Amino acid sequence: MATGKEIRGQIRSFENTKKITKAMEMVSVSKMRKAQERMRAARPYADKVRSIAAHLGEANPEYVHPFMKINDAKAAGVIVVTTDKGLCGGLNTNVLRIVTNKLRDLQGAGMEVQAVAIGSKGLGFLNRVGAKVVSRAVALGDTPHLDKLIGPVKVLLDAYAEGKVSAVYLSYTKFINTMKQEPVIEQLLPLSSEEIRKHKSGPGWDYLYEPDAQSVIDELLVRYVESLIYQAVAENMASEQSARMVAMKAATDNAGNVIGELKLVYNKTRQAAITKELSEIVSGAAAISG
Repeated sequence: MATGKEIRGQIRSFENTKKITKAMEMVSVSKMRKAQERMRAARPYADKVRSIAAHLGEANPEYVHPFMKINDAKAAGVIVVTTDKGLCGGLNTNVLRIVTNKLRDLQGAGMEVQAVAIGSKGLGFLNRVGAKVVSRAVALGDTPHLDKLIGPVKVLLDAYAEGKVSAVYLSYTKFINTMKQEPVIEQLLPLSSEEIRKHKSGPGWDYLYEPDAQSVIDELLVRYVESLIYQAVAENMASEQSARMVAMKAATDNAGNVIGELKLVYNKTRQAAITKELSEIVSGAAAISG
């Protein structure tokens, strides 16, 4: 049985851990609010780009952008968005689980998989499973920057435009609310007309293109894909801070429970030691007087 000194040492250790997890929880609360505001601020732009792309796609049907063409290449691309840091519960585990299933399905169909890792956790996972990582973006910080994302992702976009890959998938954690985050994997390319059309609102629009329809649509669909990727990273960062806040709160509560149990054990041990000492004193006094 542990002595009183050992139990006191364990209590101090858990109290120090509780202070750390409480501080991390408070930091996550502050970062979570900023990440959620950033994510919500990006949504109107992404929705507007989707709407314009939907109208343009139907306004000029004689021109088909390479992103909307289907090819039969025996390769596919996967963009894996994860966090750079841990201590966020099962956030990365959940999204990497669906990535594992997708990789298994693609490889089972005889497809070569090319991967882009956004976040160090996803990069480590892809290296462990032996996936071919063609580019990466790590150490993004707490704010997503489009210029840091476009370079790595453009490798797969160019490969698709050249017909080297038949599909590109985007996997990330979608922010639902503070207590719920949902891992998703979506087909990024080819852009199906149904996927774009569901974002179309109102009657069709007529356009005057300057300098020409092809230049405008080419530029717009690139911005369309970029907005999807930026929004995915923003959603993932908001999910990360929410999950970390919940995880640190749970760790703080668990540390408090363990401290309470250890204090109870310590008090029982101390009481037993005092009772034993009193019994020895009484026995000794009785022996002397007898």
